[in-house]
Amino acid sequence: MRALDPGFAAHIASGATRLCTCWRIARSDGVVLGFTDHDEPVAFGGETYLPAGGLDGGEVSGKLGAQTDTTEVVGVLRAEAITEEDILLGRYDGAVVETFRVHWPDPEIRHLVRRASIGEIVREDGVFRAELRSGQHALSRPQGRLYQPLCDAELGDARCGVNVEGPAFSASGSVLAIEDRYRLRVAGLSGFEAGWFGLGRLRWSDGRRVGIDERIVAHDRVGGVDVLSFSRAVGEWVVPGDGFTALAGCDRRFATCREKFANGLNFRGFPHIPGSDFVLRYPKKGDRRDGRALVR
Repeated sequence: MRALDPGFAAHIASGATRLCTCWRIARSDGVVLGFTDHDEPVAFGGETYLPAGGLDGGEVSGKLGAQTDTTEVVGVLRAEAITEEDILLGRYDGAVVETFRVHWPDPEIRHLVRRASIGEIVREDGVFRAELRSGQHALSRPQGRLYQPLCDAELGDARCGVNVEGPAFSASGSVLAIEDRYRLRVAGLSGFEAGWFGLGRLRWSDGRRVGIDERIVAHDRVGGVDVLSFSRAVGEWVVPGDGFTALAGCDRRFATCREKFANGLNFRGFPHIPGSDFVLRYPKKGDRRDGRALVR
């Protein structure tokens, strides 16, 4: 059973409560927003929670075990707070939402009801509907090592050890033209061979997408001009001249780790695991059957 703060419990037991709901939204880019269904601002914990007309929380169904509890917050889009553009740009994807019940005359008397993350966001007719997923949602993510020929580390993380921010693996550039919604012509990458940034990341340094990281699907060179392809539509949100930093990509193969990054000792895959084609094949004349390592 959840224990309540003595002051909050005493207020509940009084039989005449003056409570409001406050939501604290912490985005992945560091922006923190506070909202309340009270008609005046409420301040506590170093944050001010502003009245949000039309903001309403849904019912929560509690489940036993490791199932994910979900609820939703519905509200009217407001230009000075949560804008439709920020939602479309993905700035609220995965944001952490804390829900408080607060005694508004004395906000120090409060209770953290739940901590959740934003899942799916639906927008229509100037209204947003955000799904809130409980912490059990993290239990559905793969945990531990994956036994596969490909590396399961993220390029540049502590397990990988490659400094992708260095000049050998990164470059600053700008947009030349919008090829289509998913492809951009860019400048600044001519010092690297075509494909160097394929499967890498791009971080916007200015423009409407500033601070957002993109996954680069492919890096091509057409007529001497570099073309980057992305996994999601970016063409509607950038203009020629927008700057970025591109980070090299990795296809997670052992040969790439060894030859492109000189990082074979830190390879986090299992390149000696035979594939299904090797396991199912039958012996035939000319096959190598001397016990040497199979490396991909």
